[in-house]
Amino acid sequence: MTPHQLNTMNASVPFANNTPLCYSINSPPFKYHPTIASAYFSSIFTTLGITSNLIAFVVLLKSFQRTHSRSRSFLIFLGGLVVTDTMGLLVTGSIVISFHVTHFNWRLLDPSCHFCNFMGMSMVFYGLCPLMLGAAMAMERFVGINHPFARSTSMPKCRTVSMVLMVWLIAGCIALLPLTGIGSYHMQMPGSWCFFNISSEGNNLAFSLLFSLVGLISIAVSFLLNTVSVVTLIKVCCGQDRTQRRRDHEIEMMVQLILIMVIASICWCPLLIYTLRSVVTADPVRGDIVVFYIRMATCNQIFDPWIYIMCQVSRLRRVKSQTKALKDCYNNTASP
Repeated sequence: MTPHQLNTMNASVPFANNTPLCYSINSPPFKYHPTIASAYFSSIFTTLGITSNLIAFVVLLKSFQRTHSRSRSFLIFLGGLVVTDTMGLLVTGSIVISFHVTHFNWRLLDPSCHFCNFMGMSMVFYGLCPLMLGAAMAMERFVGINHPFARSTSMPKCRTVSMVLMVWLIAGCIALLPLTGIGSYHMQMPGSWCFFNISSEGNNLAFSLLFSLVGLISIAVSFLLNTVSVVTLIKVCCGQDRTQRRRDHEIEMMVQLILIMVIASICWCPLLIYTLRSVVTADPVRGDIVVFYIRMATCNQIFDPWIYIMCQVSRLRRVKSQTKALKDCYNNTASP
């Protein structure tokens, strides 16, 4: 027996008798060695996403100050989405970057799986929140467009904030379920992240179905309500009352909402459908496919803020031009 084999055997003895649950499927250290390129890619990806969301947040704050109360509830939803995406990139990205830079051993750093469970919870929470917030935004726009007089005008901001907090609470409760025994979080290849175990057995089946169905139902609800809202807007804009009801701001919000829905569907549907199909058909789960779909889903947090930035900046420019035109008109009228 060579010295290397002896050292490997001695290193594995402390963990052989009692393997923690999160390392029962994939146990580090792995043969994979992170490269400098992967560290740079993760750093650039996370930095770009956080910077984009911070710019979007500043733009939304300026829009919130300049718009009327009827549009502020929608901006609060967008603000909640920006905060969620920023925190998701900050939490998960910092862990992944730390792994690629320091090459730490998860089992030595986290022998009790607390750190792994935290990252798994973060992945589930920050993954479901944007999808559920998109459905909540679609519901708010549906009510606002199809039943404009059913909404209370006295406290729209309080109601919107309550809906955002409710979405965070529901997503948080779902993320906590594996800690109660419904599902489980496990180390995932190549060893830089943790996620729930996609399996067709036992409680893992229940949580895998819950995660995929909540995400797919949220996307389906967004698609259905947005479609009805768009049809209603087309009828209003083409109807006899097109000169009596100004719908410009509602059309702008619907354009943003549809773009958010399309990007979320492209980024998240592959992972959600793959998870659902794997647990229903009991097919073996391929780690490389899961990693690829996870990276696709993470792109949603980078693309979303640019929708807000482009739409809100164009709107701010139009508001400024209208304000300037009104001032010029007033000055011309007031001059002798």
